[in-house]
Amino acid sequence: MVIARSVPSTLAVLFAAFVFAACAVRHPDPSSNASAASTTPAAPPASSGPSAQAAPSTPAPATPPAPAPPPPPPPAEPGSVVADLVKEGQAVDPLVRADWVKRFLASAAGLPPISPRKIYFDADRKHFYSETETALLSEAERTALQSRVLDESFYYTGRYGTPLAYARPLDLLADKGFRPEGARIADFGYGSIGQLRILASMGADVTGIEVDPVTRALYSQPGDQGEIAGKDGAGGRLRVLYGTFPSDPEIKSAVGGGYRLFISKNTLKRGYVHPERPVPDRQMVHLGVPDDAFVKTLFDLLEPGGYVLVYNICPAPAPPDKPYIPWSDGHSPFPKETWEGAGFQLLAFDEVDDAQARAMGHALGWDAGEHGMDLQNDLFAWYTLARRPTAP
Repeated sequence: MVIARSVPSTLAVLFAAFVFAACAVRHPDPSSNASAASTTPAAPPASSGPSAQAAPSTPAPATPPAPAPPPPPPPAEPGSVVADLVKEGQAVDPLVRADWVKRFLASAAGLPPISPRKIYFDADRKHFYSETETALLSEAERTALQSRVLDESFYYTGRYGTPLAYARPLDLLADKGFRPEGARIADFGYGSIGQLRILASMGADVTGIEVDPVTRALYSQPGDQGEIAGKDGAGGRLRVLYGTFPSDPEIKSAVGGGYRLFISKNTLKRGYVHPERPVPDRQMVHLGVPDDAFVKTLFDLLEPGGYVLVYNICPAPAPPDKPYIPWSDGHSPFPKETWEGAGFQLLAFDEVDDAQARAMGHALGWDAGEHGMDLQNDLFAWYTLARRPTAP
């Protein structure tokens, strides 16, 4: 539900074509183009030859074969993507108020370099396997799989864009007194691991929750999860969970409780959960439970005084006579009454954040280059911030 480092690399965009149908489509920040419509279409099939009705005396010239698609670019050199993230952090820093959010940006420099890794998937692109898992399969099972090499860019930005775009929502939380040190944080629909690892390095206990099957296979090597060292002896923990929350009892149990923050960026959009028009199933986010049960689950997993932040960046909606764009509706999928009925104190509801999101998009270069965005007319943002009261 992605121009240099603020979007996935060309390799990531090509790979998106393979995984697009595998899970619920959650579009990235609007600068991102890792959707089915944005991937390079396949070349048309070569002509089968002259028509059967062609006169023998004037045979049609042979049709040249269609050119082969260009090969994917070489994988990013380990460490090069991290260097680009550092530059992004420096560009966004002047827009950030809180000291600890500035450290969040600067901490991108501590992300480890990641060598390219191969993952495997079946023809339906519903099951993805790491190299270790694939080695345990039978020869017949292995032969039936396809594979792709994913580089450092895909590892840290995935199909959803730079992790440093979290700076704006984190700055909103800092305004309310939130800090990551010692906090349990859940990121619902995290997309890629970059922001999780940075927050863990700052002393948080971070849990990422995803339904994208790529993430389960990609983030499975030693060092991807567990204890994460930070600067000057700081550090926390990181884990990622794959499955539907909270409808899957095992995932709900694994997530647990005691969280100081539940954040969801570009996932809990009204257009995904309750689209205004019928949309393909893959363009929806299915919560698996009624709205009131979902919001009550969020309330119960927080510690007293904990926060839920839903932050959504969106493109402009389509005109009425054009196909509906579900990811353009970033309003809260739940009305005020549902939040308050679960016991939450609403600190902001569908608050417009266009100017701040556009400033961040400009700093990240989303409007740069030949295909840069028109930020003023095609980038919008809303957020809802709820707090569990400290006392009943």
